[in-house]
Amino acid sequence: MGTRLVLADDHRLVRDGLAAMMNREADFEIVGTASDGLSALRMARELVPDVLVTDLSMPGMNGIEAIRRVRSEAPEVQVLCLSVHDEDHLVLASIDAGASGYVLKDASFEELALAIRQVMDKRIYLSPALTGVMVRDYRNRRSATPDSAFSTLTAREREMVQLFSEGHTTNEIAERLHVSPKTVATHRENILHKLNIHGMAELTRYAIREGLSALDAPCRSGPSN
Repeated sequence: MGTRLVLADDHRLVRDGLAAMMNREADFEIVGTASDGLSALRMARELVPDVLVTDLSMPGMNGIEAIRRVRSEAPEVQVLCLSVHDEDHLVLASIDAGASGYVLKDASFEELALAIRQVMDKRIYLSPALTGVMVRDYRNRRSATPDSAFSTLTAREREMVQLFSEGHTTNEIAERLHVSPKTVATHRENILHKLNIHGMAELTRYAIREGLSALDAPCRSGPSN
């Protein structure tokens, strides 16, 4: 039996293209594709693939949160990030969340296939351009750089920041998360205070900068009650 794979990316063209190339490999089997983090998590739980290959910038639940949830709820599934983002804090947040590898989208398919096989063998893989990230992290671990969203905010707060930044209303978020609108409003005020942010436009920019929200997520008029 080949390596069973789930592909998660919010662009259909990317999903279809990757699936087509991977299906040509004798030892790869695509068992599912997902267009967002929630679908990726569900497939990881239900299909239990060997490897989840996931983008980071996805609507609803970003890739880093999906990685964290997959590693908690389906720990036998290995996770490999495939992203355009090469920022240190996003690479490190992905590894901290439990990813076993990180490949940049400008890599060749041969590199991606190699990364999948290494992750399958329980080894860590980073695109060569990212090796300096780990060195810089080691050198600066105790530096006074600002904390990232993944150390400053709780998982529920990060989830709400993403949903607010994508234009969901308070009532929509309450229904989605099965809490009261009052609870959502309280979280929103706490988040703004914690981050010293003054308004939803600034919160949206923060979410994009920190990798909590897809850069091309559909935007509406903004959260409201």
